[in-house]
Amino acid sequence: MTTIHPTAIVDPKAELAEDVAIGPYAVIGPHVSIGPATRVMSHVVIDGHTSIGARNEFFPMASIGQKTQDLKYAGGTCYLAIGDDNTFREFVTVNTATTDGQATVVGSHNHIMAYCHIAHECVIGDNVIMSNLATLAGHVIVEDYAVIGGMGGIHQFCRLGRMSMVGACTKINQDVVPCTVVEGNPAAPAGVNVVRMKRLGHTEDEVRAVKESYRLVYRQQLKAREAVAAIREAYGDHAEALHIAEFIQASERGIVR
Repeated sequence: MTTIHPTAIVDPKAELAEDVAIGPYAVIGPHVSIGPATRVMSHVVIDGHTSIGARNEFFPMASIGQKTQDLKYAGGTCYLAIGDDNTFREFVTVNTATTDGQATVVGSHNHIMAYCHIAHECVIGDNVIMSNLATLAGHVIVEDYAVIGGMGGIHQFCRLGRMSMVGACTKINQDVVPCTVVEGNPAAPAGVNVVRMKRLGHTEDEVRAVKESYRLVYRQQLKAREAVAAIREAYGDHAEALHIAEFIQASERGIVR
């Protein structure tokens, strides 16, 4: 049974599924749809053309689906799509897109801690962790299982690869290769995220292939295209190593090195 606190303001046009709980002084806009068993706590504002899946939690003072902060916004209908089983802690802000018809996308099973910001047209995968005060500028892509440390800042159009980890207080202005750990200002590579790989069930052989791929990219003084070719030749039958090669090849901003 859906429950709405008497002090909450829910637009009659908003769509609420079963077992949604809306807390005190929350505000839900007319173009919002919220999936089953989602909990919206006190003083949360959800607005814009925002669709939210099942079993999400929004903690007090979160601001979800508000207009982009991008000064290039020229009107139109812009979207925010959120999957299932996400946590948005206190004072998190997630904006809709800038361009008419486009969307900001947050996948499922993500843990977004207090004061984080997800800007316009960002695409967040699944099982991502953003520690307190981590911020994403516009058009950032974060692949599955990436971790961003507290106060990490990600520049526009950067990509964070699958299972990558960004250290606390790190500035990112180029792409972060999958399975790597980066830290510092400016960011620099600090090794392979072996702990994350093992926790996700990767074998020693798979970890070895990623370590060797890392060596080719960062220790052999190869150009990016040469490292890609070497990884494909030596470890192309390992999915994560192959993903590293494909990720580097697709990079437009260059990679953190």
